[in-house]
Amino acid sequence: MTVNDRITRRDFLDGVALTIAAGVAPFDLLAKGQDSPPYPPALMGLRGQHDGSFEAAHSMRFEGARFRVGGLPIEEEYDCIVVGGGLSGLSAAWFYRERFGSSARILVLDNHDEFGGHARRNEFTVGDRLLIGYGGSESLQSPAANFSPAVRRLMQQLGVDTERFRNYFDQTLYPGLGLSRGSFFDRDQFGADKLVTGDPTDWVADDIPRDRRNGRPLEAFIDDFPMSAVAREQLKSLYGSKRVTLERFKGDAAREEYLTRISYADFLRKDWGLSDEAIAYFGGRTLDFFALPPSLIPALDAAYFAYPGFAGIRLPVSESAAAEMEEPYIYHFPDGNASIARLLVRGLIPGAAPGSTMEDIVLARLRYDALDRQQQRVRIRLNSTAVRIVNGPAGVEVGYVSNADRRLHRLRARHVVLACFSAMIPYLLGGLETSQADALQLNVKAPLVYSKVLVRNWHPWVKLGVHEIYGVASHHSRVKLDYPVSMGGYRAPSSPDEPMVLHLVHVPTVSGITEPRAALRASRARLLHATFADHESAIRRDLARMLGPGGFDDRRDILGITVNRWSHGYAWGMNTLVDETDTAARAMRRARRPVGAVTIANSDAAWSAYAHRAIDEAHRAVSELPESLAR
Repeated sequence: MTVNDRITRRDFLDGVALTIAAGVAPFDLLAKGQDSPPYPPALMGLRGQHDGSFEAAHSMRFEGARFRVGGLPIEEEYDCIVVGGGLSGLSAAWFYRERFGSSARILVLDNHDEFGGHARRNEFTVGDRLLIGYGGSESLQSPAANFSPAVRRLMQQLGVDTERFRNYFDQTLYPGLGLSRGSFFDRDQFGADKLVTGDPTDWVADDIPRDRRNGRPLEAFIDDFPMSAVAREQLKSLYGSKRVTLERFKGDAAREEYLTRISYADFLRKDWGLSDEAIAYFGGRTLDFFALPPSLIPALDAAYFAYPGFAGIRLPVSESAAAEMEEPYIYHFPDGNASIARLLVRGLIPGAAPGSTMEDIVLARLRYDALDRQQQRVRIRLNSTAVRIVNGPAGVEVGYVSNADRRLHRLRARHVVLACFSAMIPYLLGGLETSQADALQLNVKAPLVYSKVLVRNWHPWVKLGVHEIYGVASHHSRVKLDYPVSMGGYRAPSSPDEPMVLHLVHVPTVSGITEPRAALRASRARLLHATFADHESAIRRDLARMLGPGGFDDRRDILGITVNRWSHGYAWGMNTLVDETDTAARAMRRARRPVGAVTIANSDAAWSAYAHRAIDEAHRAVSELPESLAR
């Protein structure tokens, strides 16, 4: 979508930005564009899990609606129907074809107007310049340590060589301009709006090498915090000393048990003696990575991912956590893992996109009208919500609702792979035992928002000396310049004179709730009540406060906004404040057990939010399908 210089107070209709022109009403503008359907990556407004994508599912969950398909004619039959068109669902279709042959007829159903699940592409056009951003799943995490043989083989088949990102990701751009990470303290909590630059500390999934952070000495950095002298001294001790050893515990096992059962906030309070004022510095620090505040994550998890306070404690080894800290966070397409989804679609449906390499997929324009054609062996049907799955004597009966007209349709398949949210499966799948349903609903997904903001230029960032800002108590806990990745003919902005896409992270929280799953549910409800106008107001407020001293004017400088609302975002990861390790492992295995000719994929099945785990679970789910069933 092309945006002009003035988008302030635009009207949004179905995600399409409509700039009011003299004498032309918004509906007239929309009507003029109806000859060509909107291109999903270019839609602005409220995206992600957008309105219209979840109403049928919510009617089952909250209103007790049930959809019966027995009296309907069977409209289509397939070898396999995959429910969910995210990375796991698309991978399941790939692996199914690999196992059962290229002649297999496969249908992928997804309730959104875009495939890829959380791997979402956002596009902006300014004049003849295309800018691409990621609206969800960011990067391939630590391939050397985390990729299984199945994931490595799939990446090879797709033509993805992760080593090439070392050339495509410019790790020198922001350091070369003297930019650093900063922390922003807002006046509502700290008495004044203040940006403190030169953060020298470690952060998980860091794309900037330690020797290029442009960090200041730690004491000088903390001395600029708008806190009392006592709180600043407490933070300097926390970061710089090894005073806390936990040697009062006899043995490593007892020490580990303690750290798994105490929250990070309580560890800081009880073991380090930090005041509430000092602990407040970490109020938003855990949100982007864990999607929970420090009062709801175990101290041991914080220890593994670069949070301070553990230098004097002998900790158990976590190889996966060490890999995330040491392997550079650079395995990133300009649109994040949306390019992986696009590569899968191109491989599954010839003609859906041009090209043949990991590079040319970046600028390839997808043909959405080619996704669901009758003659194809593999079809992807968007805007379609699965509402009923039942094993039967002649195959698996599948009912789905078309989001456009709410019509109910009946299909049949030899096999079904459920690559949708685990918590939704008990409402879909007939014949599910209560124990399995209960295990599936333990996976409560975390709500979060990735907003992409197109700005006229990024001079204010250079003037202030930052490329990324941690919002200590702001609506957005993370605000940053986009990753500088240039590949396949796409050129990321490299001069402050150029337009830039900003990445803003908001994780809703509800205070006073001490149980993590309950906290996530309450936060989701809050998020679903927020309108686009609410998000836009918070974006403008935070950017004005953080960047105003650098000359930023939101009314002048913001050219476009896309809010990717993920009311069901990160998959639940085991939280030892409430989960017993052995019990959780058994629950995971119970939740993903096959039911007849139906198997269960998605990263939820691994209690992990990573793309590689979504692929692994798809591979397992396809391998568990019975070899032969009558159709």
